[in-house]
Amino acid sequence: MTRRPRLRELDLLRFLAALAVMLYHFTGFGGPGAWPDPSREVFPELAGVTRYGYLGVDLFFMISGFVILMSAWGRGPGEFAISRVVRLMPAYWASVLLGAVVYAAFRQGNGVPGLVVPNLTMMQGGLGIRNVDAVYWTLWVEMHFYVLAAVLAGIGITYRSCLIFMAAWLFGGVFADEAGSKILQVMLVPTWSPYFIAGMALFMIHRFGPTLLLWGYVAISYLLALHWGAWRADTAFKGSDELVVSAAVTVIFAVMILVATGRLSRIRWSGLTVLGALTYPLYLVHSQLALPVLDAVYPGLNRWAALAVVTAASLLGAYALHRLIERPAAKRLKAGLVASLEPMRAAMRTSGTPSTSSAPDTPGSERDRDVADGPGAAVTTVPVPRPPDAELIRN
Repeated sequence: MTRRPRLRELDLLRFLAALAVMLYHFTGFGGPGAWPDPSREVFPELAGVTRYGYLGVDLFFMISGFVILMSAWGRGPGEFAISRVVRLMPAYWASVLLGAVVYAAFRQGNGVPGLVVPNLTMMQGGLGIRNVDAVYWTLWVEMHFYVLAAVLAGIGITYRSCLIFMAAWLFGGVFADEAGSKILQVMLVPTWSPYFIAGMALFMIHRFGPTLLLWGYVAISYLLALHWGAWRADTAFKGSDELVVSAAVTVIFAVMILVATGRLSRIRWSGLTVLGALTYPLYLVHSQLALPVLDAVYPGLNRWAALAVVTAASLLGAYALHRLIERPAAKRLKAGLVASLEPMRAAMRTSGTPSTSSAPDTPGSERDRDVADGPGAAVTTVPVPRPPDAELIRN
């Protein structure tokens, strides 16, 4: 396997997406949150820009399509599932338990025992149970993509199968929306799938080179993303300017095209790897940490000083979560999960059943999978209530 340099430009983009979401919550959100008043009213000077920070989610999802296909290539469904569990769950469990601590100690947030237990499964979105932290709704959207990617891995990930998969998902989502089919909308998440599909197509451009067909996938996904972005601006995020949203979506696609075509490959600062590692923990803990921190320092400090304190606390909390919990727990969890697959592999070797891992049917070297270890998270939103879009996603 030929290992190529880590795509540090993706680390930078992930961190910027998380920063946009955090600033949206701290300075641009119009609902109740960690501040005594809506953060948009506390920082009217910033709100005109930061109110669009929710679009960091759109960037997260496109990055996810790119890096998850990168991570899944050449793996079977078991290996892919292990990689996702190891990457997501340790920090997520810690975040849920942090919500429980914040509620127990300060009576703030949603970390009540009756919510904490189902939230630990990460399946509460499908069970109709409220999230301990509002940002978790995006993880449930990601989970839909992971399930579909696991199915693709089970079939065998090749150039051809990816083309068929993306076409089926693209048109299936549109047909599901046209038919008003609830079950297909839940399975195919048509309001978000254009970002995942575009990310997959851009990874294939990055790995195998551009073709008219792959650019066609990107173009159609872009047009659908513009449509759904305008829909959210008119429904979930009322008051957002559709032209601004369309411009932001255009920038997201343009930047990811630059990544796919190697135009940003000169971004090589090693410190970006650290920022990339902090992205997922920062996304998970900033809203929970803001509740007790702002309660303690504001209005004793002026709003700008309080904003600096809560931002610093979020970054420090993310670093502590990454170093003290995420990294060591991931190593142990991976070892245990890999060992749990050994009986199945032994049985397959005995019976002569071939491995489900697939090799690409188009030339191309393996990429450094470490870059895929970030959210999508991955890859968005606020201290207490779920953002309005969480109620309106047409799954």
